[in-house]
Formats: sequence, C-alpha cells, structure tokens
Amino acid sequence: MEMSVLALAFGKSLLLALAAVLPILNPPAVAPVFVNLTRELEPDVRRAMATRVGANVVLVLAVAMLIGTYVLDFFGVSIPIVRVAGGLIVAFTAWGMLYAQQVASSEYSAMARSLVDDERVRIQAFYPMAFPLTCGPGSISAAITVGAALHNPKWTITAANFAGGLTATVITGLLVLLTFRYAGRILRPLGEVGLVVFLRLSAFILLCVGVQIFWDGASELLRELNVR
Repeated sequence: MEMSVLALAFGKSLLLALAAVLPILNPPAVAPVFVNLTRELEPDVRRAMATRVGANVVLVLAVAMLIGTYVLDFFGVSIPIVRVAGGLIVAFTAWGMLYAQQVASSEYSAMARSLVDDERVRIQAFYPMAFPLTCGPGSISAAITVGAALHNPKWTITAANFAGGLTATVITGLLVLLTFRYAGRILRPLGEVGLVVFLRLSAFILLCVGVQIFWDGASELLRELNVR
C-alpha cells in the first residue's frame, strides 16, 4: 500500500510540474531564436550549445523548485517582484530582436568564430539562451510555485513528490535539447526570408509574453497596495 501511495504521489507531481512549466517554457517558440544565433556555427558546436542549454534549463528549474521559496524569503523578495524584473528583461531582449538589423554574413562568421571557444559557448548557453530566453521568469515562478506545493507532512510523500517534480525538469530539459538540436532541419523549408519573418513573429510574441509577465507581477503588487 505504501509503495502505491508513493507511486501515485510521484506520478501526480510529475504531471503537475510538466503541466505548470512546459506550456510557459514552450521550446518551439524559442527555436527560431536559437537557429538565428547559431546559424554560422559548426554542427558539433551547435549540438554542444543545444546540449548545454538543455542542461542549464534542468539546473535552473531544479534549483527554483527545490530552494526557490527559501531564497526569496531570505532576501525578502516576492514572486511578483521576480515577475516584474524578469518580464522587463524578456521584453527588452525581444524588443532588441524585433528591431535588429540583418547581420551580414561576414559578421555572422565573426560571431561564430568567437563562439568556438568552449568557455564562450558555456556562457552563451546560459545567458541569454537558457536564461531568460528559454527558461524565463514565468517558468521559474511556476517552478517555485510547484516546489512550494510539493511539501507534505510525511517526509516519504515529500520525497516522492520532489522526485516526480525533478523528473519533470529532466524531461523538460530533454525536450529543449531535442527541439534546439533539430530546429534547423524543422525550419529549413521556410528559407532565408521565411526564417526572418518567423523570427520577427517569434520576437513579437516573446515581447508580448514579457509584457504579460511584467503586468501579472505589477497587478499583484497593486492589489497588495490596495489591500493595505
């Protein structure tokens, strides 16, 4: 009976974490950005970048789920503040992508050469690709919220819940890795012009997401002021 209860807790928490985080993270929406930033890289470097981004997404989500609430409490920061700050970062990044000029091929080659260095790839794979473009404040807030809901008076149930939640983060990271690794093949039929148009549309959607995240956080802060 105990094993069935633990298995049920594991399954419920896994589905809860996937349902809460994956739709917000939405790897296909970020795939055009990844393709645009890595189009001149060697295939092995691009694959390494995709792998690192997936691993970083797992790391960020797992940390947020496990200790996110404690870190925010320690610094006296609320989730609405995280949403406001993160929404501004996402919106600013999307605005730059939306109005960015086309980069010449020679400039792309120079950017690619600068990414050959493993340390440079590691940095770019975390910022801005993993955070905030792929795993932004919305996903982090959702992971923190899920982590807070996984606690249970029984430590065995809590362990099963967090095992399910962490498994969901690994699945999410694998989906990000596979989406980015094969994004070039998926988007290749669009052609150069189609990719530019799709990138602009993705940037606009990302801008809207950033504004929405900012507004959600600001609205919560305004409601707290009205209550006081």
